[in-house]
Amino acid sequence: MTRTRPSLLVAVALLGAALGWLLETALVASGRATFIPPVTLAAALALIAVIVVVMALPVFRVVRGTAKSRIDPFYATRVVLLAKATSITGALLGGAAVAILVYLLTRSVTPPTASLGLSVATVVAGVLLLVGGLVAEKMCTLPPSDDDDSTHLPASQDHV
Repeated sequence: MTRTRPSLLVAVALLGAALGWLLETALVASGRATFIPPVTLAAALALIAVIVVVMALPVFRVVRGTAKSRIDPFYATRVVLLAKATSITGALLGGAAVAILVYLLTRSVTPPTASLGLSVATVVAGVLLLVGGLVAEKMCTLPPSDDDDSTHLPASQDHV
């Protein structure tokens, strides 16, 4: 499995921003109130980021050699996949939250401070989710070994 690429995260964040802007525009065009993310969304995203990093700690300890026990390879695989999904989800939700914030700031009517605060909190939580996923993914990465002969493989086979 390859590491999460920054270009993928940027593309997903832009997709989230486009969807967030479209949602706000559609709501206002239909005469409804704009969507303001609840505080529980920001809290849940930040909590998920912390949980993913904590789940990666046992794998990190085994990879770095500080733990003497072995780790279940299925657990390590699940943590890596969860970390990758978390970073992509953080990019998507963070992009959508940025679009909501920009939409609120570009209106002729000044939005309430609470609405701006909730939008900013969701942007921060989305970024925390993105960073937490990337950190957990990095924690589960095996360091290169001295006898690793992957430098002799063609470019298409350098990831196992």
